[in-house]
Amino acid sequence: MKATVRWVDGLMMVGESGSGHSVVMDGPKENGGREMGIRPMEMLLLGMGGCSSIDVILILKKSRQAVTDCVAELVAERADAVPSVFSRIHIHFIVTGHNLKEAHVERAVGLSAEKYCSASIMLQAGGVEITHDYEVIEA
Repeated sequence: MKATVRWVDGLMMVGESGSGHSVVMDGPKENGGREMGIRPMEMLLLGMGGCSSIDVILILKKSRQAVTDCVAELVAERADAVPSVFSRIHIHFIVTGHNLKEAHVERAVGLSAEKYCSASIMLQAGGVEITHDYEVIEA
């Protein structure tokens, strides 16, 4: 996997993934940014949410569950001292579908957290406390 990050000006950067997708990143105004893009730590949090959500959806589909929507709401806490690393992350899944079995959703969320989500597991190995829960909504 490869990526390139190019400085535009101020604190604005454009990142391009090896697959050819781009994203604008910027810093807060108090540090000289213009708030014209996502902050890098927000991107890290989004990456974990995306990784976990893909796992949950794929596991549910493999279990022949009729999932129609999956939303991951993430809340992170950061250390007060520099480096201001994540200390805790909670991810709440809202899984919608037709006749979803709660046991399957619970299993999918657990497997993602404990076995499949590379981003989550990497952050946990770095000392981040990660918790999760879910709710199931009938479509």
